[in-house]
This record gives sequence, structure tokens and C-alpha cells, in this order.
Amino acid sequence: MIFEMGILSARKVGVLLALFWMGALCYFWLPNHIPDFLDLRSKSSVRSRHDVLPRLDNSGPVANQIRMQQLNLSSGHNVTGVIHVCITSDGNTLGGMVALINSIVRNTKHHVKFHLVTDEDSVNHLGDWIKSSPLREIDYEVKGFPESWVSGKIRIRGGRLELGSPLNYARYYLPRLFPNLKEKIVFIDDDCIVQGDIMELYNTEIKGGDLAAFSEDCKGMNKRLSRLANVYAEFLDFKNKHVQERNISPTACSFNTGVFVTDLANWHKENITGQLEYWMELNTREEVYGNEQGGGGSQPPMMLVFYNRISPIDSMWHVRFLGWTSGTSYSKSFISHAKLLHWNGKFKPWGRVAQHSDVWDRYFLSDPSGKFKPIRRG
Repeated sequence: MIFEMGILSARKVGVLLALFWMGALCYFWLPNHIPDFLDLRSKSSVRSRHDVLPRLDNSGPVANQIRMQQLNLSSGHNVTGVIHVCITSDGNTLGGMVALINSIVRNTKHHVKFHLVTDEDSVNHLGDWIKSSPLREIDYEVKGFPESWVSGKIRIRGGRLELGSPLNYARYYLPRLFPNLKEKIVFIDDDCIVQGDIMELYNTEIKGGDLAAFSEDCKGMNKRLSRLANVYAEFLDFKNKHVQERNISPTACSFNTGVFVTDLANWHKENITGQLEYWMELNTREEVYGNEQGGGGSQPPMMLVFYNRISPIDSMWHVRFLGWTSGTSYSKSFISHAKLLHWNGKFKPWGRVAQHSDVWDRYFLSDPSGKFKPIRRG
């Protein structure tokens, strides 16, 4: 009898222990169903969400992307430290965009978010190109540019007709294209290659009262290589009364709009898009720009709006005029130390003849569809 009572007591103890451990497991493993009476889970919830993600190497696009996922889990907001880069391109120059993206990715260890804009017919082409390349893991979004936004607002009076491409004006509409982006962004033309760490350019200081940072044309080596005087008189018609009302000095130094750093919160606050559209529309009715040596395109309205409100970009972060001639303008040694190369002009790095096209070739990734192919001599 005593032996049987001992067995019964042992069974009760075993049952109680089993119930205790089942309760403990449910308490921690099923937090949404069991109240947290003891307040034990509050410090472990964020850590447990992160633990499901793999441990990372500190470099590489995949590491950066997962790191962003980790940070977003804990904050629920946009995370600081992301470098926002915008590139625009139509179907004819899409290979330039891809090479530029690749050059940025290969030369930085920081997290870059690419905001890519192309014509609506090329959105799928670009997406397929990226997905089938080593760039498949980058953080990016692709937007098709509504050409109706600039319909009837573009008039090219002289110079290069390709400057009238609607995508050339997409840079005017950054806040409209990316309404949720209220911070700093770098804009880079698709005929560029980045050889430095893009974080350096992104950290360019925009001084108080200024709207953006640009590289001026009448300083350093860029002045020597240009055929122009690099002043406002080369780009605007100073006989126009509306230009005169801006009280702009004709001898003021011009700047190149192919690379710039700006804050989209200020852009929105100052209604920069509306101001640019004003000058575009006015130029269709009156000659504001286009017949001058600097030609037309998207640059003159930006020179009008940003006059006297720009901060400088380090000259090595915008080495340009590579596309002005087919001959070599810079030594190979200088090119190797430049942090950003810009083939502005008609001799593009994917064209038949272009200086230092070998640098561009290092970053170009073949188009799987075969639609875009660099043209080379013979």
C-alpha cells in the first residue's frame, strides 16, 4: 500500500513538473496568447526579431541591405545613414545608367538607395537588366517619367537637339517623383563614372541659405578645358527683360548641372520645381535661352533659379568635359585619381570615339536583351 502511494505521489510530481514546463514554454513562445504578467519579454522582443536574420560581413550590397532591414525592424522609420542617389536615363542611354550604378556599388561600402528614372517604355527593360546582373541585390526603385509633365514646355533653339529629351528635365521633378523622400540626395548624369566613395560626395556641405551644391566651371582644370568663357552670358539672353529683372551679373561664374547635391525638403519648401517650370514655359514664348553658345537644354533654368544660392563641390568630384572632344584632354594619371568622371558633350563613352572609354568599359555590364551595345571603332 505504501509502495503504491509512493508511485502515485511521483506521478503527481511528474505531472506538475510537465505542466510547469509547458506553461513556461507557452509563456515565452506564444507571447501573443499569454499575458506578460511578469514583464519578462519587454527586453528580448527586438533582439529576437533580429536573431532571425543572418550574421553579416560588414561590407557588400547584401550586407548593407540586410542591415537596413534590421534597423527598420526596430525603428519603423526611414533610417539615417542611407545615401540617396538619383540617376535618369532614356532607352538610348540606359547602358550609361547601368555602368554608373556599378561604379558606385563597387567603390563604396555604404548603403546606397538608387532612385532610377527612365522613360515608361524602358522600365521593364531596366528592371530585367539589373535582375540578370551582379547588381541584382542593390537597393533601388525604378520610376517611369510621365512625359506629359514637360509636354509643350521644351524648346531647343540651337545646339544639340538631344538636349530636348524629356528625361533631360526629370531632374526638375525629384520631389514629385519621390514624394516620400524628404532628405539629401545626389543627382548624377548617366554619362558619368564614379571612382571614389560616394559617401564623400553625399557629405558635401550645403551652406545655410543655399539650395544645392554644384561644381563651378571657371575654377581649376575645368576652366582650362572649356571652349566657353564659363559665365552666365554664355547661357542666357540678357536682352530679355525677365532675365534682367533677376539682377544677374553676366560675368557670374556658370556651373554644371550634371552632378549636384540637394536637400529635397528645401526643394519642396522653395517650390524649385515650380520656378523651373516658369522659365521653361517662358522660353517657349520668348527667347530666354537657347541661341547662346551654351545652348539650350535643362541647364539655363537651373542657373536662373539657383543663382547665388549654391555651395561648391570638390573639383575632383566632378571632372568634366571628357565628351567635348574625341582627343585626350587629361593624362591617365590624373584620370586615375579623379573621383567622378563626366563625359558631358557629344562624345559619349559608349560611342564610336571617346577619350578614356576604357575606364567606362570596366564598369559596363552587357545588356541581356542585346538592345544596348557600345559602339567602337572598327
